[in-house]
Amino acid sequence: MSKEELSVEMLSGSWSERVYIETAEYIIKGLVHMPKIGKKSRLLTEILNTTKQFIAVTDCKIESKLAPQKEVESYDFIEVNISSILIMRPIDD
Repeated sequence: MSKEELSVEMLSGSWSERVYIETAEYIIKGLVHMPKIGKKSRLLTEILNTTKQFIAVTDCKIESKLAPQKEVESYDFIEVNISSILIMRPIDD
C-alpha cells in the first residue's frame, strides 16, 4: 500500500485490502472495504462472516474462467455475492 493510500485510509475511517477472489466463473482482483473496528488482520474473515449477502469490490479487474480468451474487464465498482466465493485472499503489492 502506498503512502497516499495509507493516508486516505487513515482519514476515511475504513480499512481497505487488495484481494484475489475466485468464484466458479470468475477471477476478481480489487479492493474490499470495511469500517475500522477491531483488528485489520481480521478484515477478510469479518467480511466473509457478515450477515450481508454481497460485498463491494472497487478498482477491480475481472477475468472469465469459462472464456479465458475473453478480454479482462475493469470496473470502478462491483458487488459480489458472498455465497459464490470459493477463495478470497489478500494480494501482496
